[in-house]
Amino acid sequence: MPKEADHMEDGGDKESKEEQRQGASGETVRKRVRANTPSPHRGNTPQASPPRFVSVEELMETAKGVTNMALAHEIMVNQAFQIKPAELPEGSLERRVKEIMHKAFWDCLEAQLKEDPPSYEHAIKLLAEIKETLLSFLLPGHGRLRSQIEEVLDLPLIQQQAENGALDIGRLSQFIVWMMGSLCAPSRDEDIQKLKQITEVVPLLKAIFSVLDLMKVDMANFALSSIRPHLMQQSVEYERNKFQEFLEKQPNALDFTEKWLEDTVKSLQDSAATGGAASDSSLHPLSVHNHAYLRLLRWDHDSDPFPETVLMDQVRFQEMQQEAEQLVLLSSVLLIVYTTTGEAISGLPGLMETLKNTVNVLLADMHTPSFSPQEVLATIGEKLCVELSQCLSQHGYSPFSADRKSALKGQISAAIQPDNTVRMLMESRVHNYLLASLESSQHKTPPPLPGGLAPVSKELKELAVHFSRLVNYNKLVFSPFYQKTLQKILAPGESPGTDT
Repeated sequence: MPKEADHMEDGGDKESKEEQRQGASGETVRKRVRANTPSPHRGNTPQASPPRFVSVEELMETAKGVTNMALAHEIMVNQAFQIKPAELPEGSLERRVKEIMHKAFWDCLEAQLKEDPPSYEHAIKLLAEIKETLLSFLLPGHGRLRSQIEEVLDLPLIQQQAENGALDIGRLSQFIVWMMGSLCAPSRDEDIQKLKQITEVVPLLKAIFSVLDLMKVDMANFALSSIRPHLMQQSVEYERNKFQEFLEKQPNALDFTEKWLEDTVKSLQDSAATGGAASDSSLHPLSVHNHAYLRLLRWDHDSDPFPETVLMDQVRFQEMQQEAEQLVLLSSVLLIVYTTTGEAISGLPGLMETLKNTVNVLLADMHTPSFSPQEVLATIGEKLCVELSQCLSQHGYSPFSADRKSALKGQISAAIQPDNTVRMLMESRVHNYLLASLESSQHKTPPPLPGGLAPVSKELKELAVHFSRLVNYNKLVFSPFYQKTLQKILAPGESPGTDT
């Protein structure tokens, strides 16, 4: 499809296409920034500066900056990030207009080729665009393929052949399909085979452009995966500069971040006071900062505004929070089973994994609206009692008595309560492990696993790796802002210089 008809522009428009593909992410960030910006009608925190009027141009520029920052951030923190072809919503006005324009163009091309003699004006423009696209796919070592493309798709020669009535578009189309097969990713082989089965010129050219669009996306993703390891420092500086620009236009853009850190300091001071003595190490800036990140795994996302500096990762922190909550409940149930049943099952091979899988399946939907905690925990108790009774009988132990079954079911059902002793113990151990993983990440040595968490060690270590990776990247980007804020909270009047 020609450039004027299909909007397949390069350069600046590629950026806008990528922004569209990340529309959900970018729009979500902008909405959250607007929603979480303090206003006189909210009682969360006082404004750092009086409100000021801004122009539409400033708003658009700020929104674009936030979107670009969100896109750069997504590329770095999401290893599975891929560019996807933009698809207009079914039945939308834009889609209908596009379809009408495309149909008109291809109908016009077909009419030109059926003239006597045929008119090749639009066809030659298509061949020129195809040639340009094929050349853009080549790597420096593809000298032979480059020569073939230049030789076969020689535009001045094609123009002469058209003027003399000797142009064979069918032959050129076959060469193009063959070249696309040489350059495409293996996942496009099936599409190339379909092209080879099309015999009519116009449908073939139309299909060629559709596959070339997919190959452009494949090439962009290949380039992205190749350069991602080298983008870290540039991305950190880019995000930091973009946020600084945003902060200059929105002076109150750190209000919730400051409140988040202030609340963390207050929580640590209260804990130290309750414990009887204040701990200097707990109020060290690095310790405060790590505890602040840990608080994000206990966040009330419905009522508390998320800190601005971690806003782009709110969904990721929420997912990790849900995963941590599930590990807490899973480990609590397994600990109750083993402490209640005693030595009889402690050494039985495979039993722990069987019980764990049973509980995991039933807890898979624990964060969905349809999840009923009491019903699910009651079901878990029933199933575990059946499995334990069968296992004890197979290994020659006396089966569960009715009283022991009732006691076990009751303890399992009680584990859903937030103030349950076993649950509070396992939650404390899971969070302490995640906190220790942040503190030990600089030394590249994983912390020791607390007692009772061996059954979920694999899942907990994976969670700790993801948590530490996300936190450390956030620290790299926003460290100057955190240093100033923590210095103001912990040591007002002193010059900031603490590494957080």
